[in-house]
Amino acid sequence: MMALCKVTGPATLPDGTVDVTDTTPVSWSSFSHERWHFLCRFLPRLADICPDRQAMAPFLLNHGTEDEMECQGYKTNSYKACLCLCLVVLCGGGPVGVLLAMLVFRWRPDWKLRATKSRCPLYRADAVLLKDISDRWWTETVDIIYVPVDESSFGQVADCSYKEEDGDEEDVKETTSLTSVNDKERLSVRFFDHQRRRYIWDASTRCFTSLRGLDDTTPCSYFYQAAGMSREEQNRKHVLYGENTIYIEVKSYFRLLIEEVLNPFYVFQIFSVILWSLNDYYVYASCIVVISVISISVELYEIRKQAETLRDMVALEAEVSVWRGGDEYEDIPGQELVPGDVITIPPHGTMMACDAVLITGNCIVNESMLTGESVPVTKTPLPSPPRGEGQDPALYMSEEHKRHTLFCGTQVIQTRYYGGEKVKAVVIRTGFLSAKGELVRSILFPKPMGFKFYQDAMRFLAVLAGLAVIGFSYSVYVMISFKASVKDVIVRALDMITVIVPPALPAAMTIGSVYAQRRLKKEGIFCISPPRINISGKTKLVCFDKTGTLTEDGLDLWGVVPADMSVVRNAADLPRGPLLAAMASCHSLTLIEGEMTGDPLDLKMFEATDWLLEEPGPDNTRFDILAPTVVKPVTADTFIMGATSQTPYEIGILRQFPFSSSLQRMSVITRTLGNRHMDVYLKGAPEMVASLCIKETVPSEFHNTLMRYTLQGFRVIAFAWKVLDTSIKFHHLQKIQRDQVETDLTFLGLMVMQNALKPETTPTIHQLNDANIRTVMVTGDNMLTAVSVARNCGMVLSKDTVILVNASPPEDGQPAHVTWTYSEHPTEQSLVQGEARQPGNWDSGADMSEPLVEYDMSYQVIPIKEPEGRYHFAVSGKSFAVIRSHFSDLIPKICVRGTVFARMSPNQKAQLVESLQDLGYCVAMCGDGANDCGALKTAHAGISLSEAEASVASPFTSKIPNIQCVPTVIREGRAALVTSFGSFKYMALYSMVQFVSVITLYSINSNLGDIQYLYIDLAITTTVALFMGWQEAYPKLVPQRPPGSLMAPVNLFSVLSQVVLMIAVQVGTFLYLKQQPWFKALKPNPNSDNILCYETTVVFSVSSYLYIILAAAFSKGRPYRRPLYTNYVFMVCLVILLGFSTLLLLHPFTALAKFIELMVDMPFHFRLTLLGIISAYCIVVFVVEDFVVSSQVLRRLFRLRKKIPKNKYKLLEKELAENPDWPPVGETTYAMEEKYQDSTQS
Repeated sequence: MMALCKVTGPATLPDGTVDVTDTTPVSWSSFSHERWHFLCRFLPRLADICPDRQAMAPFLLNHGTEDEMECQGYKTNSYKACLCLCLVVLCGGGPVGVLLAMLVFRWRPDWKLRATKSRCPLYRADAVLLKDISDRWWTETVDIIYVPVDESSFGQVADCSYKEEDGDEEDVKETTSLTSVNDKERLSVRFFDHQRRRYIWDASTRCFTSLRGLDDTTPCSYFYQAAGMSREEQNRKHVLYGENTIYIEVKSYFRLLIEEVLNPFYVFQIFSVILWSLNDYYVYASCIVVISVISISVELYEIRKQAETLRDMVALEAEVSVWRGGDEYEDIPGQELVPGDVITIPPHGTMMACDAVLITGNCIVNESMLTGESVPVTKTPLPSPPRGEGQDPALYMSEEHKRHTLFCGTQVIQTRYYGGEKVKAVVIRTGFLSAKGELVRSILFPKPMGFKFYQDAMRFLAVLAGLAVIGFSYSVYVMISFKASVKDVIVRALDMITVIVPPALPAAMTIGSVYAQRRLKKEGIFCISPPRINISGKTKLVCFDKTGTLTEDGLDLWGVVPADMSVVRNAADLPRGPLLAAMASCHSLTLIEGEMTGDPLDLKMFEATDWLLEEPGPDNTRFDILAPTVVKPVTADTFIMGATSQTPYEIGILRQFPFSSSLQRMSVITRTLGNRHMDVYLKGAPEMVASLCIKETVPSEFHNTLMRYTLQGFRVIAFAWKVLDTSIKFHHLQKIQRDQVETDLTFLGLMVMQNALKPETTPTIHQLNDANIRTVMVTGDNMLTAVSVARNCGMVLSKDTVILVNASPPEDGQPAHVTWTYSEHPTEQSLVQGEARQPGNWDSGADMSEPLVEYDMSYQVIPIKEPEGRYHFAVSGKSFAVIRSHFSDLIPKICVRGTVFARMSPNQKAQLVESLQDLGYCVAMCGDGANDCGALKTAHAGISLSEAEASVASPFTSKIPNIQCVPTVIREGRAALVTSFGSFKYMALYSMVQFVSVITLYSINSNLGDIQYLYIDLAITTTVALFMGWQEAYPKLVPQRPPGSLMAPVNLFSVLSQVVLMIAVQVGTFLYLKQQPWFKALKPNPNSDNILCYETTVVFSVSSYLYIILAAAFSKGRPYRRPLYTNYVFMVCLVILLGFSTLLLLHPFTALAKFIELMVDMPFHFRLTLLGIISAYCIVVFVVEDFVVSSQVLRRLFRLRKKIPKNKYKLLEKELAENPDWPPVGETTYAMEEKYQDSTQS
């Protein structure tokens, strides 16, 4: 009897049938499910007739990421497809129905998939239906590629077997990512491509998984064992991974034209033009066609130009040297690279064609294209930690090992390694899998922001569509009552749809952001995502990086504090010894074209020593076969070591362990010329450095001295040193681990750097504070330095209190706990005055486990009492991580009152932004683009300070090197948002005005004339809609923010009140006309359009004014835009249009009246009365918009309805304000059994 098996995917049985099971034993609890597949083995068609519902359940792809999607399988169903076609033909009227169905299926491919295919388990699917986290639907076709069998090329292989009745066992080989077929020479791979990413069938999980390179699951040891791939092995992988290209398709103009014409907007316009032509509106239809052709032409040109620009930006054609093993190297095109290839990096640099892990040598790399960081970085070989007994091998992690990874699109400036040896790297990602490919994917397929404005706009369109149905029904009723022909009934009724749903509405929604983008560009701020401009107008909180953003890029060396002497203000005055050697050698500086480049802090530190730096050259061979960077003093008295020795005093930097944000340190291994031993020099965060030192070498006054400088805003770096054992030789250096050398160090001293605030920082922070926009500092710097900078720039006011939130993980049997303590203020005594207590006489033996509770007498401890002002939390990255893990319910409170977040890693910055967004904040982030990429991308409005015109690291890139750009972006965002609201409301009211006009005229079997429509839609509406967005942003930020929703009570009141006034004027003037003694009602002629009549003349004349008045009323000025009269072009248009409309109303000369089809025999006093009514209407409209809608009284009335704030942060603010006993300052909060218990610490 054949054993029951758990389903994983299809396999081929000996008889050639397809098996849907593998042989993993299952429990009897799932017997019914397994029995089903047992039956399907012998009745394959049974699965088609009665599919297994459990196997057809949606499966999550990319679970837990921003690319998470639901995946459902579908297979071809000929019967269903034929039935769908028949229904379309029968119900849609033959070819017209088929054409409409094709259009609908093009717009909604998921409907087509459901209509023509049947749901099935994924392993039987020939198509998949995908739904992303934004509820967007996608369909993709499942294809098969055949790969030559060589399982070693694809990683691990799982063995599956099943037993036949005779007890024989047959093995079925399945890789974790491939599905076997009955072919001994090939493996079939079922896959589909979605948004430039490939998903392949994984038999072990019974689902498609994203194809990946050698990242995040590959042992570090694998890279050092890589011995190069043969051409055959490379070709096999090439079949699966495809070409190593970031392909940007530049479509032909013809294809772009077809795709653009099939857009719903243009399809609706084509429908409208056909309808107008049938109704004999040839002139208007022709004008619309001309305008559409011009619009499409410009749009096609821009689309193709952008595609060509992006293609040229990412294009890379280069020859790459690939190691084939042994001494064999081959130059191949970069497009042929696959993960696993071992490539060599030329000595004079190259542009990287892939992501690769460096395994030998060092590289100097310019990563500005990816990160916006202009300073070159040093890449070192990937460490290969020794694997202990019973330990899992260390895995390569993209983020953790980025200092050892060369990224695609970055420029390798130069390489450095043993003389004659090649610098090698292992390819880990190619094409769109690479870092550059992922960034290009984010440009090609941007994530929808979910901004409420656009959602509300779609709802409003649905309302207009509902009105169109009502208008359609009314038109049919009226035309039938007038006994019109079938053709006239259909044409007039359909014409009502074109009236109520204006074709220009989508364009009006974006006009504000288009003009704002142009204005920002003039200010040196570039935006690659225009929708973000509107979103930035709702900014409620701004996060700032500190160094290079709030403070100057460059650091000035204030002084050095050795462990055994007084403060030394000039580092060059230090005696020759380990501290001076550490400052001269512990850095990642390099010479590029004769100019020293590197981290600004390293540059200032090295320049202060007055030493020289020399790169490897033909003369630098005195340090064995390794050609290191050499540093040496320049003064005559220090260049020679002594009177009896002529050996130059030179230090060779043999190995660098680059700075890591997570480790908060960097170190180098050096050798002084003439010494037999090597030295380790380390610099980093003082707390981290001290923890790595021998306890007895750390001065007892370490904490007090550190706090003394950091409280006043200085940046403090600590140094340590040790001598390596002489048994460690040169050949050990490239494999030694930093953990082996960064321990048992001797503390050397502190370097005090002065990082001044930029002149623009404090005024900008005050400007944001005045506008009621929260400011938060998110930095990797020291906590007390950050708090000091926050006070100096105005984030924390003088009367406010800072509470330090320190969290510790569970250890030594104690649960995780949080302590709440007040921060200290420095007294008025300056640092210079405080030098009376020099920290030079440090005693050794400071306990590094002791908390920072000892303070210098030059600082004043604030007594624990209720603060007079607002309190702010200051949290370190370590504490933030502990609170996220053990005190998750504290995170919202920390975020609401947190102002300083220090020692934050790049990932933690992004996590903080996400936490703030979860509370309802619209978050902007401003940083230098280096360590802030994640936060810049996560924020609603990420602003990168960079000299480049555009950076893929953030939506906004500012060439203004300070935070003055932040208020500018917010002001322009507010102006764009208000403009979009005004344009949208105007287009909606334009539709309503015309709807009322046409409905009124339909009631007497009349209509507006062709030229009348032309004047209203082109001369008035198009002109004012185009120029009303030219109004510039108001120069000052105000506390109140514009509403972010069209459905906000203020906006709804505005629209509804104007609809009521508009209906009252149109209906009132129409009824007033009928009461005139000279009035003669229209006698409809069934064979005529009945345009030339009193009713049409009055309706047209009055409605013409309504369009102009509403355009002016919705062009509001302060507080978000400059006054209306400053928009000179718009004002000229209004004057011209008002003058021409007045001419048509009061005295249209005969030729003009005949051309526009107006009655000329209406009494002049009646015309004046109409003008008086219109004037009164104008006054009422402006009173309602400027004094009622904009009044604080109305806003307060609407707020009374809102009993509970919609944003979580407002609820938390209210809760914290009502709870004076929280936070528990002076106490410790423990995590016990997932509950928090407070106990007071004495």
